[in-house]
Amino acid sequence: MEGILDRMKKSPIVFDGAMGTMIYERGVFINTCFDEVCLTNPKLISQIHSEYIEAGAEVIETNTFGANRIALRPYGLSEKVTEINRQAVRIAREVAGDQVYVAGAVGPCLRPAQIMPDEHAVEVEEAFVEQIGALVAEGIDLVVLETFTHLKELQLAARAARRLGTPVLASFVLNDRGETAVGMKAAALARALDADENVDAIGINCGTGPAGVFDALQSVLPQVSRPVVVMPNAGFPRDIGGRLLYLTSPEYFTEYAKKYIELGVRGVGGCCGTTPAHIRVASRAIKSLSGVKKHVEVRPVAQQAVLVQVVPPERKSRLARKLVEGKKVTSVEIPPPRSSDLSGMLAKARKCAEAGVDAINIPDGPRASARISPMIAAIKILSEVGIEPILHYCCRDRNLIGMQSDLLGGFAAGLANFLIITGDPPKVGDYPQATGVFDVDAIGLTQMAANLNRGFDIGGNPIDPPTAIFLGVGANPCAVEMEREIDRYFRKIDAGAEFATTQPVFDVEALFRFLDRVEGYERRIPVIAGVWPLVSYKNAEFMNNEVPGVVVPREILDRMYRCRTKEEARRAGIDIARKTIEQVSSRVSGFQVSAPLGSVEIALDVLEKGR
Repeated sequence: MEGILDRMKKSPIVFDGAMGTMIYERGVFINTCFDEVCLTNPKLISQIHSEYIEAGAEVIETNTFGANRIALRPYGLSEKVTEINRQAVRIAREVAGDQVYVAGAVGPCLRPAQIMPDEHAVEVEEAFVEQIGALVAEGIDLVVLETFTHLKELQLAARAARRLGTPVLASFVLNDRGETAVGMKAAALARALDADENVDAIGINCGTGPAGVFDALQSVLPQVSRPVVVMPNAGFPRDIGGRLLYLTSPEYFTEYAKKYIELGVRGVGGCCGTTPAHIRVASRAIKSLSGVKKHVEVRPVAQQAVLVQVVPPERKSRLARKLVEGKKVTSVEIPPPRSSDLSGMLAKARKCAEAGVDAINIPDGPRASARISPMIAAIKILSEVGIEPILHYCCRDRNLIGMQSDLLGGFAAGLANFLIITGDPPKVGDYPQATGVFDVDAIGLTQMAANLNRGFDIGGNPIDPPTAIFLGVGANPCAVEMEREIDRYFRKIDAGAEFATTQPVFDVEALFRFLDRVEGYERRIPVIAGVWPLVSYKNAEFMNNEVPGVVVPREILDRMYRCRTKEEARRAGIDIARKTIEQVSSRVSGFQVSAPLGSVEIALDVLEKGR
């Protein structure tokens, strides 16, 4: 198995979650020395390791966080340092086999607010040498120095580990102000560790929950060149019936895990309060994000090789004509049903048509869910209702040949408006064992469709007549990596995009910042703003925490939280959506309004004032 540092360079790696939390949940009293459980109940520790590996962890940490001479002294176990640490590695290694890395967990000797006199430095370093020496003797792949608050102590531990020849991850803990317990800022601490020749990777663990770590990363990442690993708590513990419990859901934890990866973090795991359930959901998402294969290159094809009549945008569809003429357009998003019965969807589309809505947006397997074919749904809506569909088409489920066939077939059946998206990986949806194809991403598929519009297929062969697909793409004004999002947006335009639709907008200023950036490009395309009428505080939390690319400002969350009835929440959500439309109307070309809980009445209520 390749070295863990080399492995991290290739793709992000998944660490396990909390050990102490799991031991406590299994009925071990809190006043017990948890490290000694390696000797008194090795099967329990082995079982916990197995559960994390089964959940998808690629690195498991030994149950040795407090197994140094100083920390063991109050339990009368100082003389068992070597025995505990070596046994802990043996337990982990037996479960890990040759497919999972074993990291030796080493915690601080000092308490968070304790000061280390210079005369005690030698004793502290010797304690680290003793513990890490025992871990290394049994063959660990990495030493994880975690939950440190004192830079000097962390550097002593790193020096001890380097003397023993093991790779070193130096991880520190922060409070909700982004500081250590002794007041050192995260950025300063990260700079010092990055300059330390004994440190191979830098980490943030424990302390605040996922959101706090995310905030701290903003200041840490620009300061370092070494790999960064984050292992946050599952939020803050709450006293429930006399027990301190962590209530952050695996889904919430995972949304931040994905954001960490987008920022460039090379390893993600969990600390206090996280369980195999958290790691299972996060692992699926992380591996799908980092495991997408290299896309097939789709190049633009010159038109000179064949003479065809390319259809101008304004002649492609009614929607295209309105956008080209500078008129505001409206659409309502209606997902296809999970059954074969389209009657309900057709009835909703008919209501929208009667209300004067321009188009029906049809998502393609939103959040990697399996539904009736969106293309069949679009064809039925067009033929039976007469309103134009905007068919979302993602790259996840079909290879390049299948996608070309769909685009040609959909256009031949009368579909003109396509919104090209990369798509959610299968591992974040209902079918995590399914595989994603992703021959191309949205940029490549847009280029392929643009080639079809110019009279060429994916092999460069001429086709006549060409298609006249009106090409839309997605845009994310709240992207974590905004520079990457802007670059991809421009590349979509260069590939042939003719309009864009944003993720649901709640943060108006974020949309304006995005538009300020993209409107300076040499070629501009109409932007349709996504609008989502919230129906409850839970819905607002879900949108903010679980839907990639969506940010719900605190003032909106607070307003939804204050709603006491479903009807009050519904009215508040409609009012927020209408105000969003009013605020952004002068900057966008139209609105795509979602129908929450399948209620097109709510969407139409929003558009009544916004049109």
